[in-house]
Amino acid sequence: MKLLAIQHSYKGSREATLEYIAKSAREGRKAYSPALIALQELHSREYFCQSEDVAHFDYGDTFEEDVAFFSSLASELGAVIVSSLFERRAKGLYHNTAVVFEKDGSIAGKYRKMHIPDDPSFYEKFYFTPGDLGFEPIDTSVGRLGVLVCWDQWYPEAARIMALKGAEILIYPTAIGFTPSDSDAEKARQLDAWRTIQRAHAVANGLPVVAINRVGFEADSSGVGEGIEFWGHSFVCGAQGEVLADSDMTEQNLVCEINLARTEEVRRIWPFLRDRRIDAYGDILKRFCR
Repeated sequence: MKLLAIQHSYKGSREATLEYIAKSAREGRKAYSPALIALQELHSREYFCQSEDVAHFDYGDTFEEDVAFFSSLASELGAVIVSSLFERRAKGLYHNTAVVFEKDGSIAGKYRKMHIPDDPSFYEKFYFTPGDLGFEPIDTSVGRLGVLVCWDQWYPEAARIMALKGAEILIYPTAIGFTPSDSDAEKARQLDAWRTIQRAHAVANGLPVVAINRVGFEADSSGVGEGIEFWGHSFVCGAQGEVLADSDMTEQNLVCEINLARTEEVRRIWPFLRDRRIDAYGDILKRFCR
């Protein structure tokens, strides 16, 4: 299966950013004929969660317009698209939602972000209600997709449940970056940890993993924070954690061919699912065990 992951910066407006995404997707489709196109977290807007501002809830009003836009693009390109949108579900109720479009433009399924962070410059609990759709893979013409979003990527439980429910690939739309005042050593540690944890999900579950991050500096609109330098470095790894394709901190189309059938081969030699002690894992349901 050929994959196209589009790593890009915010273009100053929703309209200009959507235009850039569509242009990149069309160029990628013409050059590589990908069956699957994966986009980064909240790709249509700036990362607005750097501050708590009720005016930003207005962004959810374009959810249906964004759905229509990517439905049309998926149909035009004949490719499955994994998007990440700000969903206004009802008055005062919003989600960080991945919408997966089938190649004919229909909606194959949704995933609402389950783990919601609340850290300096990442005040997502102010905006997003935790997901209520669970960890359910989405069936598409290119396979069963285990779609998770950003903060979800740090949790082995989420990856494991997706694997146990038959996901053939894990996909993580992401918005993560450095604080400018972080030392070079701290930046290196954070980036290495981010890559390591996701490669570990691939190894532990025998599944390929795709992580798509944004790039570029985005200021804190409130003027309180330092802003975020999104570190990019989107990558694809195989079922043993081997890196198949990666990127740097620049805008680019990341292209990769993924062999989904390899999971069977890997799980035969590393039968982690066979040897799980499900009779002894009750404590995992506790907040803390002491």
